[in-house]
Amino acid sequence: MSSSPSPFAGRRIWIAGIGGAGMSGYALLARSWGAEVAGWDRVETPYLRHLEDVAVEISPEPPQPPAGWDVYVSTAFAGRVAGRPRADLLAELVAQRRAIVVAGAHGKTTTSAMIAFCLDRLGLDPAFLIGGEVPQLGGNARAGSGWLVVEGDESDRSLAALRPEVAVLLNIDLDHHTTFVSRAELETFFEDWLRHVSHVVRADELEPLTVDLAVPGEHNLRNAAAALAALELAGVPRREAEAAIVEFGGAGRRLERKGEAGGVAVLDSYAHHPAELAADIAAVRDGGRVLALFQPHLYSRTLHLLHGFAGALALADCVCVTEIYPAREQPIAGVSGRLIVDELAGLRPGMRIGWAPELEDAVRVVTGWARPGDMILTLGAGDVDRAAPLILEALA
Repeated sequence: MSSSPSPFAGRRIWIAGIGGAGMSGYALLARSWGAEVAGWDRVETPYLRHLEDVAVEISPEPPQPPAGWDVYVSTAFAGRVAGRPRADLLAELVAQRRAIVVAGAHGKTTTSAMIAFCLDRLGLDPAFLIGGEVPQLGGNARAGSGWLVVEGDESDRSLAALRPEVAVLLNIDLDHHTTFVSRAELETFFEDWLRHVSHVVRADELEPLTVDLAVPGEHNLRNAAAALAALELAGVPRREAEAAIVEFGGAGRRLERKGEAGGVAVLDSYAHHPAELAADIAAVRDGGRVLALFQPHLYSRTLHLLHGFAGALALADCVCVTEIYPAREQPIAGVSGRLIVDELAGLRPGMRIGWAPELEDAVRVVTGWARPGDMILTLGAGDVDRAAPLILEALA
């Protein structure tokens, strides 16, 4: 572990996919820690606003990386650009600091944000790399001088390369069916990783926190318990951490309140697994109707978790489903968002269910159903976040 104030001094790093939530954060830390950084992405993203002093090329096709630079490639562009995987760069960053890495299928972003928020509020100047925007921290990444808090990722096995001082395992749930063939394989993966970590928090061994949080839901009480356990291992007194965590207001797209119009509240969530959908719908229940607009994410996930999606969405009062957001996958013959609609109709006959392949059409469907006192919850890991402003405009 380096004690140098500029551990990356003299390095020249070029990043393919630099506009992503993860890679943009890596770029920010590497630049702040002394490297010259540049990169490429296909489109402008909100994360690039944090990289004002980094040369970024935006173009449909990747340019030739500059000669003599270390090239790191986002998982999204693996195979299109020659270079080292993102896991290698993240592992280098983690090696520079005392680090806390949060892993698991659900709750990683929120729990990582809770830990970083508490460290920040207690004056401990954390560095952090989080998979979503944290408004109270000014973004998703920072190159502070204290502990480095990282949201780990098992989707491409990049987690295996990280060697933190403290690891948090929130839960185990098969979510990436093209990476792991079974839950048993996933469990083995996590256990192999944890063997390399000195201090481990297993959230399933903890009781949920019993304080009043600013973020709703039983799942967030469990996330908070894991965050406090990690903070204790990092040397933060429990009483001080508890006093800070109750002020945590949430991360972007994690049951984020987007506004209200016509007496209808609109919330947006990154939830894209049945367990996450069910937790979010339960968390927002306040006596009124919950109208869900769901955009499935990945063909493989839709195929393997079809019944689970229907069961989770059945907890809402009305549901409209869009076509699948493909992300990095190619279509699978016969797999469509319509499968979820059909499964849900069989599970809850008579339920008001909509099928609208295009997001704009789904907005029209749910706003047509809405009445004062309702809550509309937009769900998914794709571009469904575009829906909330359209809904609010239509309801105004």
